[in-house]
Amino acid sequence: MDLSIIIVNWNSREYLKACLASVFRNTPRVSHEVVVVDSASYDGCDRMLAEHYPSVRFIQSEHNLGFGKANNLAFAESTGQVVLFLNPDTEVIGDAIDVMYEQLHRLPLAGAVGCRLLNSDRSLQTSCVQRFPTVTNQILDADWLRLRWPHSPLWGTAVLYSGNEAPQPVEAMTGACLMMRREIFDRVGQFGKEYFMYAEDIDLCHKIQSTGLKIYYLPQADVIHYGGGSSQEAASDFATVMMRESIFRFLTRTRGRFYAALYRAAMFHNAFLRLAIVRILVLQRYKAQRPQLSNALCKWRAVLKWSMSRESVVKRYEPVTY
Repeated sequence: MDLSIIIVNWNSREYLKACLASVFRNTPRVSHEVVVVDSASYDGCDRMLAEHYPSVRFIQSEHNLGFGKANNLAFAESTGQVVLFLNPDTEVIGDAIDVMYEQLHRLPLAGAVGCRLLNSDRSLQTSCVQRFPTVTNQILDADWLRLRWPHSPLWGTAVLYSGNEAPQPVEAMTGACLMMRREIFDRVGQFGKEYFMYAEDIDLCHKIQSTGLKIYYLPQADVIHYGGGSSQEAASDFATVMMRESIFRFLTRTRGRFYAALYRAAMFHNAFLRLAIVRILVLQRYKAQRPQLSNALCKWRAVLKWSMSRESVVKRYEPVTY
């Protein structure tokens, strides 16, 4: 088998159905298989697959393994010499998979390739290209700063606005649509088992680059990414807490405990400052922005609690994995 397309499902049956429809509508030219693992959501995706896509290999996990471990489980059951990790809340456009496959074999020192991700309205999704987290870019991570200075090296997204349609080397690509050779994925140790969700794709790209290989962004391959399809049922603070925790673990592994502790302290001061700003705006009665301000209060309160009592907060949010 040339290619294995691996999809992890968690409460995303309808997204998964649309994703598979796009894959089969734009069938890759190379020999391929599709492997779907359900991470203990039991949302009926097994019945949907049996009815509409009986050729798909299905794995039912009895436990919620998280993104990385579930992908590793499906990888162990796959046979392709190349693997494509694809989110269920995506839709493939045209020959995107073929373009990725061809470029993976053509580009020099290609360790992994990723595509251009689009929002549902076909606008550019800037999160498809990322820089490795640092204390500085995490403190300054705000939508208005990214929009004001999109070419800043802090974000690593300048390639998205260059107008260059040629493949470009980048630091990291999102795991929503990421392709690599089987032996490379195995060589670097697969997805890190220390992450439940978030940062495992950045960690994987870091490990690949540590071997001397490159990560390429392919602007000529388009995939729609709806975003949030696998986590809409999660607790409101879950994503906020787990994202900071995953970055903390990534920094611990790549930069050491002192740097990770510095990041945690920076998040404390960042959350404290942002909460103060939001409260001032609330007191000034920005009624039109009340829902956004309320969401901001919840988010930064969760970050503040995580930074002050990390282990107890994480224990409350991180499911037990096996």
